[in-house]
Amino acid sequence: MTEPRQSFETIAGCKVNVRRAGKGEPLLFLHGANGAPLWLPFMEALAGRFEVIVPEHPGFGMSETPDWLDNIADLAFFYLDFMAALGLERVNLVGTSLGGWIAAELAVRNQNPLNTLTLVAPAGIHVKGLQPADIFLWSREQTIRNLVADPALAEKMLSQPLSDEQIDLVLKNNITVARLAWQPRLYDPHLYKWLHRITVPTLILWGDSDKLMPPAYGPEFQKLIPGSKLVTFANCGHLPHVEKTDEYVSAVTKFIEGARS
Repeated sequence: MTEPRQSFETIAGCKVNVRRAGKGEPLLFLHGANGAPLWLPFMEALAGRFEVIVPEHPGFGMSETPDWLDNIADLAFFYLDFMAALGLERVNLVGTSLGGWIAAELAVRNQNPLNTLTLVAPAGIHVKGLQPADIFLWSREQTIRNLVADPALAEKMLSQPLSDEQIDLVLKNNITVARLAWQPRLYDPHLYKWLHRITVPTLILWGDSDKLMPPAYGPEFQKLIPGSKLVTFANCGHLPHVEKTDEYVSAVTKFIEGARS
């Protein structure tokens, strides 16, 4: 696997860790609650078609935790500044879970820098009668087992021990997620009112066996974002980019290429 270029960029007074690889249209990937500590196979595959840019959010991983970070909207505004500072235009924005929530909040505020938007099992809205899992009650083992549908993959992930440094980063990520999404749990009570403002081509991806965000949330997002397309992966949990890498990369690539015409 090709090693990405790594740098630290200071945006809005916050130094963030950024990995980049590939050439072509920019694809900005916003990670979920577990962070982005590694360059993963799906990133490598997408870097064959795009310039893939993977920052660690403020408060996560090796990025700093700024005093101004209070809610998801702060991260939405941060990434608008991030794209402007890096001179990114016609960005293909891809966000998963918590990162999908950030991406949606960004798009309702200013979608001028965007070419396309891809939301992967995003948090951010509340649907009556559909309750997301309470991730704050899960142990590390429960989290891993509940994030994927394939028990063998869960066992493989659990077999990889964490170093002391990795444990510290996991704790840091957990603290930041609680800071951003504790109350109300994993949603912004106002976001649903403004999703109609998103007019860039939008793809919504979901695993049909997602135990964290109910798959029924997918059609609700699709209803709220005009013209959006929903694709569901069979036998897949909350991490289609990890569990169904080839299908995920194909869906994202075809969607972006189709948006050009």
